[in-house]
Amino acid sequence: MLLMLREIHCFTRVADRLSFSAAAADLGMSQPAMSQAITRLERAAGVKLFDRTAREVRLTAEGKALLPYAEQMLESARAFTAEAARLARPTIHLAYPPLVGTLAARIVRRLAGRNPPIGVELTVAGRGAAAQALTDGQVSAAILAIPAPAQFVTAARFHVTVDHLAVPAGHRLASAQKAGAADLAGQVLLTPGTRPWTGLPGRARMVADDDFAAALDLVAAGAGLLPIPQLLVRSIRRDDVRFVPLDTGDLRITYALAWSKDQVTPELMALVQAVQDALWTR
Repeated sequence: MLLMLREIHCFTRVADRLSFSAAAADLGMSQPAMSQAITRLERAAGVKLFDRTAREVRLTAEGKALLPYAEQMLESARAFTAEAARLARPTIHLAYPPLVGTLAARIVRRLAGRNPPIGVELTVAGRGAAAQALTDGQVSAAILAIPAPAQFVTAARFHVTVDHLAVPAGHRLASAQKAGAADLAGQVLLTPGTRPWTGLPGRARMVADDDFAAALDLVAAGAGLLPIPQLLVRSIRRDDVRFVPLDTGDLRITYALAWSKDQVTPELMALVQAVQDALWTR
């Protein structure tokens, strides 16, 4: 019984069509072969599945009772086959900060479209956690803010422009058309990560690395102001925070794909190429 998936498939098809000839045609079989498959299944199960006459085919009470189990077995078999195919496919593990999630998604689509495809397992992680996962071998590569730790190889650098300032809803700058360097004097500037904002006045306060969501909670609480990329501004809706255009020159965060030099594989090189391609095209 455990190995009779073909016969069980025949059973569910006949039950759906209530016709041996139609079910046989659906599965590319002859009608005698379909009848033989149902007979084998009935013998193995020890019950009659169908009442057959010259004019109609009907499920027996036993057939109706067993049909949901047959459908479940076939679905499990399909899931088994799909998961086996996924596991057999080359897979690479990539850590990335939430800020570049759109890029990470494009990378996955590009590698999935290769022949043969390469699977990508994504892990959202800030700079510190991603670097540690890379060191421990938990991920194959990571998108890190530059400068990356010296033990890693980097490639495919790109910049994210920081052109807005997040302020509490009741702050004096909340209704401003823009904020310049003079407006930041004496203010606490929140910094996701370990790198102060170069060239900005104010007092730096570090927050969890690359975690802009946590930093916005601090903004709302009045703990400081947060320079933030428009890339995030477009996706955030909060009543307790306002976003003001920031006019302080060329402020940006630089990222790169990083990996351990002793962990180079063909899949990793395909990832490097996919990142470069994703950066140049949409």
